[in-house]
Amino acid sequence: MRAAHSLERRVGIEYYYNDADGTGGRLRSTPADFRVRELEAMDPEPLDTDPGDYPHLLVRATLRGWDTNDFARRLSNALGISRERVSWAGTKDKYAVTTQLFSVQGIDAEDLPEIDDAEIEVLGRIGRRLHFGDLAGNAFEIRVRDADVAPVEAITAALHERVAGGGSPREAVGSEDDGRTVDSATDVAVPNYFGHQRFGSRRPVTHEVGLRVARGEWREAVLTYVGNPYEAEPEETRAARAFVDEQAESADPDWRGALDRMPGALRFERSMLHRLHEDGDETPADWRHALEAVPQNLQRLFVNAAQSYAFNRIVSERLSRGLPLARPVDGDVVCFADRDAPAGLYRPDTDRTQVATDRRVDVMARHCERGRAFVTAPLVGTETELADGEPGDVERAVLDDLGLEPGDFDLPGEFHSTGTRRAVLLRTRVGADVDPEADAYDLSFSLPSGSYATVLLREYLKASPVDL
Repeated sequence: MRAAHSLERRVGIEYYYNDADGTGGRLRSTPADFRVRELEAMDPEPLDTDPGDYPHLLVRATLRGWDTNDFARRLSNALGISRERVSWAGTKDKYAVTTQLFSVQGIDAEDLPEIDDAEIEVLGRIGRRLHFGDLAGNAFEIRVRDADVAPVEAITAALHERVAGGGSPREAVGSEDDGRTVDSATDVAVPNYFGHQRFGSRRPVTHEVGLRVARGEWREAVLTYVGNPYEAEPEETRAARAFVDEQAESADPDWRGALDRMPGALRFERSMLHRLHEDGDETPADWRHALEAVPQNLQRLFVNAAQSYAFNRIVSERLSRGLPLARPVDGDVVCFADRDAPAGLYRPDTDRTQVATDRRVDVMARHCERGRAFVTAPLVGTETELADGEPGDVERAVLDDLGLEPGDFDLPGEFHSTGTRRAVLLRTRVGADVDPEADAYDLSFSLPSGSYATVLLREYLKASPVDL
């Protein structure tokens, strides 16, 4: 197997799923080169429904060059309402053209403002605010420029073999006589890794903080986040983090001085340092109090990133041992496909699982081949039950190496996690159109929510994750 990029190995991604040479190339040369459209899972009531029962206006916004949080702030400011009254289902990249859902509480359709580089369409009313993940998935249309387009066909064929088990690629093409739309996309599969951005694109330390938290190492968790300089950071930031590391080794640390040196843009680091300066005693409770200075969603993200890192390691270990991702072996925990997913979207339902044992292994393998089931691995938490057989050996070996067990996630406040399971294989249909005269190619595909476009793109480009 082809080894992953060195930066990817820092987050548990050890291998590519195909051995073909990469295309290289550039993404997001313009926002239009990266288009993302949410596959919606909401069914709103009509616009004239009683706003007392359905107080949230549901809108579809197509944004060009907008960060999701920045757009929500701009929208709330234009409406003169609290930012907390604007919600969305998924966060999208700024350097893209994105089509996504927002809910806005307590306004009428005619109140919506005009905003530059944004088209807003009113869909109706809903009875609650949108929650993160209130979407079935995302559809992507991506152009890769300045690329060596020669390997595209070979990469697609190799990834197809991971689904079909060999032979020439089978295209998902309907007959013109049967009334269906012709679709030249090809089924492909890649490991369902958590993408590099899950851990911090330029400074991947989020999972390291979470691992420290799970082990009860509150001091080390704070210092991993606030200190611990990375070469990719600006010189001023590196110097500030190095000063933090120096103070951590001192018998009389100067947290006030560390706070003064930390750049203003690093507000989370500054919040932690402020609490260290105010608390002063440096007990475990003080260090935990410092870590809790960040927003609750970031507290959860620390632990989620640790779970994601362990998951990536488990997937990589399966590949290292030659265990398949596309079909189960004895002891695997298999989940079924979501029966309510939009047509053509391979979406796992991890609430419906079954252990593959004895004769059920072959039965579940047939379900997996047809896209009706998926092999899973744990996002470990307090309620995690590990697999049996060799899959369970893999899971235990990785957790032992990390010094973790399910009970470690019985943590206070937002750090607590019960865990879940996640499909180890990401399956989709890819349309790959090559433009050799322009040294470019286009990829189109759809992914379920929670999966990363970069884990497919990396198989084509084989570039640094920083460039994805």
